[in-house]
Formats: sequence, C-alpha cells, structure tokens
Amino acid sequence: MKRVFVLIATALMTSASPALAAPKQGDVIIRHVTVVDVEGARTVAGQAVVLQGGDIVAVGGDAGIARDWRAKRTVEGKGRYLIPGLWDMHVHFGGGPDLIEENRALFPLYVANGITTIRDCSGDLADQVLAWRGEIAAGSLFGPRLLTSGAKIEGIAPVWKGTIEVGSEADVDAALDRLKNRDKVDFVKITDNTLKPELFLYALRQAKQLGLRTSGHIPMALTTTQAVDAGISSIEHLDYAYNAGAKDEAAIAADFAAKRIDRAEANRRLDAGFDRDTAMAAYRHFAAKGVYVTPTLNGSRILDYLDRDDHSKDAGLAYIGPKLRKTYEWRIERAAKADATAIAARHAHSDAVGTILPMLAEAGVPIIAGTDAGFLNSFNYPGFGLHDEIELFVAKGLTPAQALASATRAGPAWFGWLDRYGAIKPGMAADLVLLTKNPLEDIAATRAIDAVVMRGKVQDRAALDKMLADTRAKVAAWNAAAAPR
Repeated sequence: MKRVFVLIATALMTSASPALAAPKQGDVIIRHVTVVDVEGARTVAGQAVVLQGGDIVAVGGDAGIARDWRAKRTVEGKGRYLIPGLWDMHVHFGGGPDLIEENRALFPLYVANGITTIRDCSGDLADQVLAWRGEIAAGSLFGPRLLTSGAKIEGIAPVWKGTIEVGSEADVDAALDRLKNRDKVDFVKITDNTLKPELFLYALRQAKQLGLRTSGHIPMALTTTQAVDAGISSIEHLDYAYNAGAKDEAAIAADFAAKRIDRAEANRRLDAGFDRDTAMAAYRHFAAKGVYVTPTLNGSRILDYLDRDDHSKDAGLAYIGPKLRKTYEWRIERAAKADATAIAARHAHSDAVGTILPMLAEAGVPIIAGTDAGFLNSFNYPGFGLHDEIELFVAKGLTPAQALASATRAGPAWFGWLDRYGAIKPGMAADLVLLTKNPLEDIAATRAIDAVVMRGKVQDRAALDKMLADTRAKVAAWNAAAAPR
C-alpha cells in the first residue's frame, strides 16, 4: 500500500513540474542574442526572444526560453545585437501623379535599412499616401508602417502643391475637420510659406482642442515661443529651434512682420543675436511644454554644401528613379545662384545650427530622428539617410545611446505609443533589427544589418539584399526607358 502512495505522489509531482510541462509554441525564436535596452543604454547578453504573430511574447535567458518554447523558425543571434525597429519621422512622397510608381518603389529601401515605421510629413500625393497607408496595414502592399499628415495646411497660393489652402478661421476649421474625420490622419502638418501668422497660431490651438498632434515650420513673423505656447507638438528642422536662442527674436519677428526687413536680414540678425543662456531658457520651456524637435540635420547639411560636395557618383542614385531625380534640380539650381558671400553665410549658419543639438538634449527636449528624404530634397536617400542622420547627431555631440533612442523611442513617445514600440519585452510589437555590431559603442553599427523583423516576419540578409537588387533593377529599367534615343 505504501508503494502505491509513493507512485501516485511521484506521478502527481511529475505532472505538475514546470520543467516537464509541454513547451509553448511561438512563430520565431531568436536565440543567443544580445538585447539592446535602449532606454537603459545597456546590453543584456545571452537572451532569447520569442515572437508570435506581430507580438513579442517572451524575452529571457536563452536556456530558460529554449526549455519552455518551441517555434516554427529559429534565428541564430550569437554575436548579434537586437534593437527595436528604426523610425524615420520625417519623409516625403510627391512630385505629381506621374511619379507615383517611383515613389512606391522607395518602400523597400526603408525596410532594407531597418526602418519599420515612417512618418510622412506631406507632399502633393496626399490621397495616394493615405491609400498606401491602408494597403500596408492590410498587408496588400509591402512596406514599413506608414503614418501620415495627409495634405498640409498652408496659406493661399503657396509654393507647395497639394496643400489645403486657408485664408480664414473658417477655412482652418474646415481643413481640420477634413483631416480628422475624412482622412483620419495620424497628425497635422502646418507650414509657413503664405499662411498668415495669426492663422498659424489658430490652427495649432484648434488642432490641440481636437486632440490632433501638430508638426510644422514656424513663420518668421512669430517667435518660437508663440508657436510653443499655442501647442505645436513637434518643430520640424533645427533652424526654427535655433531661432529661439536669439536675444532679440521678438524684435526681429516684429520687424519682419512689418516688412521693415527681409528674410535674409532677419536670418542675419538671428545668427548674430544667438545667446546660449537665452537658448537654454527657451529649450527648457520646450521641454516643459512637451515639444519635440526633429532636426533633419543631414538634409540641411546636404543642401548647405551643394557648392562643395560632388554627388554625381553617390551610390544612392541607383535607387532613385529618373523623374524623382529630376525634382532635385529645383534646389540645386537655387543653391547655384548664391554668390560667395551667401555661400559662406550658408556654411556658417549650418555649422552654428548643429551646435544646439546637445543643448536641446541637456534641456530635456526629446530629439526625433527624421531625414526629410524624398522628392525635391536632393541626394537625401530614403532609408540610407536615417543612418547618416543619427551619425551626424553623434558628430554634433549626442551619445550613441541618445542617437539610437532618437530613432527607436522618440517617434513612439511622440505618438504616445511607448507601451507598444521602442523596447524589447513581452507585449511589444515584433518590429526588430538584428545587427552584427553594438550600436551603443558605435552608432554606425545600425548599418550592419543581419536581419529585419517587421510585424513578426523575418527578412534575413538575403531577402534584404534582394529588395535592394530589385529596386536597382527597376530604376535601371526606368533610366533606360528615359534615355534619349
């Protein structure tokens, strides 16, 4: 009888033992990998990560995960570093209906460069981009998650095509209603070409009341603080943040608004009046108001140095269709018209603007990585440009950890989505990049991509190389068709 009880007890203990429980089933296990904790700026070696569908479902020591989980696919991560998917928070699609196919061909370039989410900041193909957003979400179009502002809000008869032109508060209200309720945009873009300053501020306030995030360019006739206090969510391009450092920014804005000075003189005075203490006070105010800054440093650097740098042999040109390359000419021609004095001023301004990047970080302003890549923006290559951008961040004084956070966590934070993106832990989206080098030691490691996981699907190095090769072949065919006969 005693022997029977022992056997029963042993059987019960065995069936209840976690070690002998049936393994759980996932779709993908990444084993023996070093996980990069971007928020903590540290690495955790010897980990395994389990993916199921579009989710991360388990992360932990490799031995424990291997014991408890099985998967249809195993990815060997030994000697590799796993980071959250990269976000490019400032891209453009445009050039008119004739360029739709060349714009569509850019999507694989983002994925091949580890970019799993992009934020479109408006062009002249707004309805097409909205359609692409839906197709990507539904899985019928291959590409990174696409977030968009739809058509941007501008004044009457602006230089930019495809905008919503507004000349009154009623126009602004109608524009915001369309964007929120018809287009269901992810945020609102507001720019300053012909938009009246008072309507710019009105649009910011109204968008905030409607629960819409806003990004934009700040009119020269306003101070940066006016835009911040009206509720702008992200300032696009570092120049506008730089202007807040001028001691007499308010007087310059007033003189420009009254047409007592032109834009060139206003910029000269802003440069001459820059003061670090003034700037730091302004940037602390940005931080207190929750305002982010998207520097687009590399795009500005390219344009500022077009007189010096020869881009004719750029490897990136092989991925850009001939009609898109044609849109580069507008900025190239504008830069070529500058005289020696204007060129020197352009260089000096470019260098000065870059110095505020670590100041923003010191003040607690979140810095978002965005490239400004797309039509019109000469030699700023979609996908590849994000790596240039964050390398430039480090060159200007950010740490590799800060630069990496700008491209993995700042975007999700701006949208309020850090519970889903920007970290590697259970419950987060299965958007990941497997690197062969440690980006916390050298930010250039973000280029050393072994595999990209997007919405839980693994794109290994061979698949990424095929994306690039297919795009090069497509562009080569377009080039041949466009060549004179």
